[in-house]
Amino acid sequence: MRQRFLLLSASMGAGHDAVAGELAGRLRARGHQVRTEDVLALLPSGVGAALRAAYRGTVRRVPALYGAVYRGFLDPEPERKADGPAAARPGSAPLAVLAERPLMRIVANWQPHAVVSTFHLSAQVTGRLRERGALRVPSVVSVIDFGVHRGWLHPGNDAHLCVTEAAARTVGAITGRAAEATGPVVPAAFLRANEGATPGEGRPAAGGQAWRDELGAAARGRDVVLVSAGAWGVGDELLGTVGKLAGSADGPAVLPVLLCGRDERLRRRAERLPGVLALGWVSDMAGLMQAAGALVDNAAGQTAVQALAAGLPVIGHRPLPGHGIQGVRAMADAGVSELTLDDGQLSDALGRVLRPGPVRDKRVSCGKAIFRADAAQRIAEIAQAGVRT
Repeated sequence: MRQRFLLLSASMGAGHDAVAGELAGRLRARGHQVRTEDVLALLPSGVGAALRAAYRGTVRRVPALYGAVYRGFLDPEPERKADGPAAARPGSAPLAVLAERPLMRIVANWQPHAVVSTFHLSAQVTGRLRERGALRVPSVVSVIDFGVHRGWLHPGNDAHLCVTEAAARTVGAITGRAAEATGPVVPAAFLRANEGATPGEGRPAAGGQAWRDELGAAARGRDVVLVSAGAWGVGDELLGTVGKLAGSADGPAVLPVLLCGRDERLRRRAERLPGVLALGWVSDMAGLMQAAGALVDNAAGQTAVQALAAGLPVIGHRPLPGHGIQGVRAMADAGVSELTLDDGQLSDALGRVLRPGPVRDKRVSCGKAIFRADAAQRIAEIAQAGVRT
């Protein structure tokens, strides 16, 4: 049965759009029609842009403030009071209300068989509408974070598709609604990157020759370690970390490759450091990962799950406040990564995962194991059923 799907994403970094784009491609490949909307564009003029600018500026310049905002608005745990019961936390309902009418106009015109959210604010909008009966088709939430915060959790939504079993259990316990672990949503190129690996090593597959050729001269026999700063080039002491990795005499010999995203200022500063390679926006990340030995990440976002799919060990290092630390800890708890808080711990962790053997093999196999099912297939099945699951 050919169906229509409305996907709701948000231009906050690149991860939410990446997941929406991959889901759209998979659904279209099955013969379905797909329309994608940015929920920030559904807000009154200027509000979405202001929200994005405020979030980006806070994360980049005053991350401690972002951590406080996260604890106040999004932390899934209730705020405990020393002299009484837990205090109710403010929610995102005011913003969600602003997007309801524009969304319902799109629904009326497009008449989708299901609405799918890849961003937490849109999950609040659809949950409210579905709970009141205004939205009459199933609402599915693709939870892209390892750590699930309150923004994702509205009981009005029909189903939540989560990255891990632990995340699904959390969602189900809090919302009382259906939740399942389908695993991360990444392009097939990453899942194919580890095919043909040498048995017992778990190394990325042969391939990505262009990247190996480009990196070979700079590496001079050293292991290539990718250091991710996300699409916005955000992180704590990024330049100090890559500089120490490049100049360390005690740890493993590595070529740190700083992924600066779209932050050209960060790239220019990093490329002046001896022994460090700085890259801007990379379109062929799957190929680059085939030429690398590990990923150092601070947000447990899409770059991290792409690395897991490609068979690349992930180390969470100096995570961002708020959703960053929550996600990185959840990744480590799931056994697919390791959390390090200082450069000495990072060097030790790299020494363990860059060396062929059981430690690396176990990390790679655990990472690959979380890719359980096709989220697009489950979305199509839920839409076809047309009822709460």
